[in-house]
Amino acid sequence: MLTFTKAAPEETGVPSEGIIRMINRLQKRRIPMHSLLLMRHDKLIFEGYYAPCRADNLHRMFSISKSVTSIAIGLLVDEGRVSLDDPIVQYFPEKVPRNVHPWIAQMTIRDMLMMRSCHAATTYKKNMAADWVESYFTTPPTHPPATLFHYDTSAPHTLCALVEKLTGGSMLDYIKKKLDVLGLSPESYMIADPFGVSMGGSGLVAYSMDMLKFGYFIAHRGNVLGKQLISPSYIDMAVSMLTETRVTAPLPSEAQGYGLQIWRNEQNGFVCYGMGGQLIICLPDYDLICVTTADTQSVQGGNQQIYDALYEEILPYLQDAAIACDKSGEKALADVCANLAMEPLQGVDLPETIGEIADQTFQVLTPDSGFESFCVHFDLAQNERAAGTLSFVHNGTPYAVRFGMGFMETGEFPIYNQRYAASGAWLFDGTLHIKAHIIDAYVGCVQFQLAFRGEELTIFMSKKEESLFKEFQGHLYCKK
Repeated sequence: MLTFTKAAPEETGVPSEGIIRMINRLQKRRIPMHSLLLMRHDKLIFEGYYAPCRADNLHRMFSISKSVTSIAIGLLVDEGRVSLDDPIVQYFPEKVPRNVHPWIAQMTIRDMLMMRSCHAATTYKKNMAADWVESYFTTPPTHPPATLFHYDTSAPHTLCALVEKLTGGSMLDYIKKKLDVLGLSPESYMIADPFGVSMGGSGLVAYSMDMLKFGYFIAHRGNVLGKQLISPSYIDMAVSMLTETRVTAPLPSEAQGYGLQIWRNEQNGFVCYGMGGQLIICLPDYDLICVTTADTQSVQGGNQQIYDALYEEILPYLQDAAIACDKSGEKALADVCANLAMEPLQGVDLPETIGEIADQTFQVLTPDSGFESFCVHFDLAQNERAAGTLSFVHNGTPYAVRFGMGFMETGEFPIYNQRYAASGAWLFDGTLHIKAHIIDAYVGCVQFQLAFRGEELTIFMSKKEESLFKEFQGHLYCKK
């Protein structure tokens, strides 16, 4: 079973102050980090979790799932059960229409792994109530396969369906069995689509340490504890530059090229990349692996901030040999690690009108919203930094969101029972801002802005999350 030896950063040529600089930089730029793990020379030199996130919290890894799907396909290739040049239609005759478009008929497993299919976008998102896999064969294509890179999550989803069809079980169970020496957590799982197929493009829910083990496996070309788990030639191909991504890339970190469901990066390395800052950054030239979990969905360019902090605060200061141990630096890093926490909202003092606002019930007048009333309570008897509660009734059911004023309160978010951490702050214009970070299987955030004016309350709600919390969007007008 794979376990990692822990070492002080200096033992591997990494100055502790570089890690501190990286952490401080991300905090200064308000990047909502959840975890940070660093490995050099096969030694774990830093493992930190931002409270209330912990090492034993499962976390949605989004498109890192695609890299896992790629490895599953590679294992099937090793077993001789598929070939990369097989047309995908041959494996799903029951889902392919008789008049299938020739471009779809020509599309191979290799094309799909390289994101060079004949679809320019995810096919199942056009109608998520219809069979997701079947949509891949019935949606009209936009261009011939093997020509252009277009990021398409339905490709790995269909490949995951292929793995599950051939193995007779879940793809992740297949991976865990074939890569047993990694010791991936038994608690990890993949969210399934409405038809029971694991979401091979975005559904992985796992621990940060699982991701470090997966990155280690790829960085070592599939050889773990002396056991060759997959053909090294497949790994070499998967992490290589096979297709250009510059034309569609929104960030420099996504413009370096693509392999087989694995991205290239600016430092001649590769990345297993998930939306929102779920990253396994492998830098062979530096013998360094960096794993992050985060929620950058509401931060423009947030993922690039993570890359740049690593590249600019740590890489320039690496040494080939061990650095003389600096006990003060080691202690400073330990202190920083112990105090890592998600940053609460900051604001101004309580408004003088708090008595007219707190514990007042406002009836929602906006039609067809499902919301019926809102009420805000503050624990003012304790202190001005005490927690508050946003209570509301939705479709006849009462709910509540607890939030801290200047700190985080945790709980389960209403309706969806997803773990969250929330804080609130009064803004200079007198509005109340509440932000709930969703830190569960569905990573994202839900925000409320409440504007009180006499007998009236106007609420603006927004959510940054892929598929849930749709009720929490738009404006509500309320009166006492």
